[in-house]
Amino acid sequence: MKKTLIKIAVIVVVCLVALLLVASFFLGSIIKKGVETVGPQITKTPLTLDGANLSILSGSGSIKGLLVGNPEGYKTESAIKVGSVSLGVRPRSVFSDKIHVTHVNIQAPQITFEGGLKNNNLTKILDNVQAATGGPDTNQPAAKDQGPSKKIQIDDLVVSGAKVTISTVLTAGKPVTVTIPDIHLTDLGKNSNGITPAEATEIVLKEVVNGTLKAVEKAIADVGKVATEALKDVGKGGTGTVDKATKSLKGLLGK
Repeated sequence: MKKTLIKIAVIVVVCLVALLLVASFFLGSIIKKGVETVGPQITKTPLTLDGANLSILSGSGSIKGLLVGNPEGYKTESAIKVGSVSLGVRPRSVFSDKIHVTHVNIQAPQITFEGGLKNNNLTKILDNVQAATGGPDTNQPAAKDQGPSKKIQIDDLVVSGAKVTISTVLTAGKPVTVTIPDIHLTDLGKNSNGITPAEATEIVLKEVVNGTLKAVEKAIADVGKVATEALKDVGKGGTGTVDKATKSLKGLLGK
């Protein structure tokens, strides 16, 4: 009798473990489908995800191979690529109206900047996101077709090791790669019923765009200094050329 009870207990445990593994697999599939369905509605660009996983026991998870495409009219392959994102979630909150995310760590995103300082692929995506949220820079109400009404709270969010490849005439046709300072945000949606995925995207993207624009502006200034010094070496006849190059650079900075 005792052996029979032990066997039954072992079978029950094995079944529970199997169910948890299956549930975790389907949660990953749900995350992937949600990102690829809701994401493009927010950014108005192609958005793909290689995979995701989330343990309903520990609440730990990860996202692999996130790619945010460019708006129509831009030529580069993508706006943002992220190889790996680690995150933590309070497991019970997954089944509530507000998902409680304990941390998000976005590691080494690859950002491509295309265009001018005022009009570029990143600011265009930000405009699209703000239109989706009905943010302060738009006169549009928040979009109603963004999928599930679940909201989120993020306690701690870090974007680290971000590199920006500048693809623009502002750097005299030379591709330039720069880094931006790490971004650290806390308590997003904490003192409310939470925020929508679109609102969270807007907050993070604003920080990314601001950091990128500062880095790009500095890179452009550095390229301008190098070009000016090179032209000075031409000799006496180089003065007019330097003035022309400087005026052209200033004009491009305003675009």
